[in-house]
Amino acid sequence: MIKNQWYVILESNEIKPGKPIGVTRMGEKMVAWRDSAGKAAVMSDLCPHRGVALSIGAVKGNCIQCPFHGFEYDTSGACTYIPANGKNSEPPKAMKVRAYETREAHGFVYIWWGEPRESYPALPFFDAIGEDFVYSTLRDPWATHYSRAIENQLDVVHLPFVHHNTIGRGQKMLVNGPLTKISHPREGQTLLDLWVFNERDEGQKPRRAAELPEPQRHPFLQFIYPNLWHNWIADGIRVLVAFAPVDDENTLMYLRYYHKVKTPILRQVNEFFGNIGNFIIERQDRPVVITQRPPRADLDIGEKLIPGDGPIITYRKIRRELIEAGQGKG
Repeated sequence: MIKNQWYVILESNEIKPGKPIGVTRMGEKMVAWRDSAGKAAVMSDLCPHRGVALSIGAVKGNCIQCPFHGFEYDTSGACTYIPANGKNSEPPKAMKVRAYETREAHGFVYIWWGEPRESYPALPFFDAIGEDFVYSTLRDPWATHYSRAIENQLDVVHLPFVHHNTIGRGQKMLVNGPLTKISHPREGQTLLDLWVFNERDEGQKPRRAAELPEPQRHPFLQFIYPNLWHNWIADGIRVLVAFAPVDDENTLMYLRYYHKVKTPILRQVNEFFGNIGNFIIERQDRPVVITQRPPRADLDIGEKLIPGDGPIITYRKIRRELIEAGQGKG
């Protein structure tokens, strides 16, 4: 995983008031819950006293209570009450659960995966998806590392093969470019913009990215590190995917269909067909991607890449740079 980044790990509606839930993210068991004010907290799902899962405990006001011996912990992970020691005894400071800095925005729950800071960078999201959009979500598990799932959404070479009867219709096998631009819209954020110029092969040679004209339209695809992707289908229709890392060989895909139809019945109809389309396309990808080895993508893993894989090469290089920076090597 890339350290010192905000990761989307859940949707807000998955954390119900008064009911903790246990999930595996980033290869670790975590518990998510809300205090009495509705503030979300994400912590290690492990009571430091005797190793019991807090996710099977209860929410007591602003604390989560261990089901084994009643120890209570606040949203910072600090123990506030040990029943066996009495109400007037102060719990030892070492009795603490690891808590992750947690934020909510855009209907997502983000955690900071890295070292604590006095101030944190802005949460990653796409400026092009404004408050005038509404959305519905599909969730689907993929048995692969989240980097492989992300790369699939940056891969323009596979379209006429994996998606021959959907978004790859037209047999546009020849890949010009593609064109990828890197920007930093906010401090600590890295954004990839991608333009696609695939066409039918009539015997012409493909153009390299440097030979393509400056794009006059918005990007087709966008990706913000570490785990958010955006497909700009039309001004009023978008697809967003959050790739929540479960562990080294599993990813939970949060696949959102964004649109601007807000009339209740029309909205339901629009979302139904939008979700069906997204599901069909996504399920064409999944059985192929989960066979890739090794499960985790990286530089120098033995793959023989071609010019059309340019966005994947860029993704891997930046990912490696961010990993090394998070380890203090950059």
